[in-house]
Amino acid sequence: MMPLRPDTWVGYAFAIVAGFAFGFVLERAGFGSSRKLAAQFYLRDMTVLKVMFTAIVTAMLGLTLLTSLGLVDFAAIFVNPTYLGPQIVGGLIFGVGFAVGGYCPGTSIVAAVTGKMDAVSFLLGFGGGVLVFAGAYPLIGGFAQSGSGERRLLSDWLHLPMGVVAVFVVVMALGMFAGAEWLERWMRRRDARASEPPAESTPDDQAHAPAAAE
Repeated sequence: MMPLRPDTWVGYAFAIVAGFAFGFVLERAGFGSSRKLAAQFYLRDMTVLKVMFTAIVTAMLGLTLLTSLGLVDFAAIFVNPTYLGPQIVGGLIFGVGFAVGGYCPGTSIVAAVTGKMDAVSFLLGFGGGVLVFAGAYPLIGGFAQSGSGERRLLSDWLHLPMGVVAVFVVVMALGMFAGAEWLERWMRRRDARASEPPAESTPDDQAHAPAAAE
C-alpha cells in the first residue's frame, strides 16, 4: 500500500500532471500520427530526431549545471545498468518495431487515447511481446543479464569530465540538426522532381523525330 506521507502524494501527483502534460505536448506536436513518425525512416521528416536530441541536450546540460553547482547529487540518480550486448539487440528489435508499427510505446498510448485503431493494435502487439519475453525469460535470461551490469556513463567510457562530454554531445547534436535539415530539403527537391510531368514535345521536336529515326 502506498505510504501516507505528504511527500509521496506530492510526488505521485506531480508525476500524473507531468504525464498528462507530456502526452498533450506529444499529440500537439503531431507525434500521435504514425505517418509522421514513420516519415523519419524515409528521411522525409526528421522531427523525431530533432525533438529527441533537443530533449537529451536540455536534460544533459541542466543536470551537468546543477551537479556542478552542488544542487544535485548525481551519484544518487539511478542509471540503468549496462548490459551492452543485450541492449544492442533490444535496440535493434525496438527499431524494427518502431519502423514497422509507426509508434514507440509512449506515442502509441497518445495515439490510442485519441482513438487511432492502429495505435490500439500496436499496444496489443506490444503487450503480447512483453508476455512472450516474460515467458521466454528462463531461456534467454542468461543472455539478457550478460555484461558488466555496472553504472557506466559515456564520460566513464571516454575517461573525460562530464562537462567536456556535454560539449561534445552539443556539437554532435548541432551537426545532426544541420544534417537533418539538409536531408529534408534534399528529399523535398527529389520528390518535387519526381512529381513533375514529362516535358511536352514541341512541333520542332516532332519534325526532327523521323529524321533522327532514319
